[in-house]
Amino acid sequence: MLKTPPRPSPDIPVSRPQIKICGLTAAREAEACAAAGADAIGFISYPRSPRHLADDQIRAITRRLPAHVCPVGVFVNEPYERIMQTVTIGGLRAVQLHGREDAALVERLSEDGLIVIKALFVNGEPGLEAAAHYRPTAFLVECAGGPLPGGNALDWNWAEARGVPTELPVVLAGGLTPGNIRDAIAAGRPDAVDVSSGVEVSPGRKDVRKVQAFCRAVAACDQKDGKTVF
Repeated sequence: MLKTPPRPSPDIPVSRPQIKICGLTAAREAEACAAAGADAIGFISYPRSPRHLADDQIRAITRRLPAHVCPVGVFVNEPYERIMQTVTIGGLRAVQLHGREDAALVERLSEDGLIVIKALFVNGEPGLEAAAHYRPTAFLVECAGGPLPGGNALDWNWAEARGVPTELPVVLAGGLTPGNIRDAIAAGRPDAVDVSSGVEVSPGRKDVRKVQAFCRAVAACDQKDGKTVF
């Protein structure tokens, strides 16, 4: 079992949705995201993505993150052994499963002491109704569509995220930007938000000013009943 730092109890409400900045490829930008208020930093382990990093590249960044920031690996239909290789080498504390992974994989990773986030899709598979088959730490909900798994910078009706049949925390993703995040939170009432392209200058390279603006906008949202994910 992995030795992970203690996590805040999910039963203790947080005052704003938590923030995950995803698709980092540069250590200085990851550090800047952490300083701006990110609760989690995401790293893509999917070769088809322009944000893909090798395991040792992930480790070079995670070792520079402050202890309170959770490093998350994003995987698409990878087997347990491959995921755990990246977790171990990359120094990850959480995994995000963004494909058609089964409930057994979610359970096995959870038993290893990892935070496990399972993606569900409003217009894709697995759909929101599949929540009943999984028991992760949290669900990530987005619309789906576009050439790659993920939000592909597409806006959608964020209120549909409330349709997940679960009491577990929900992470909202897809089309989020500093300009629309407050509206998205008001519509979807998520426990956490996940942004990538909405704060970028190019795939994998973050605009620190956009990240700061995004984090300030989330911090201004009053949501006292949120659950802890990271």
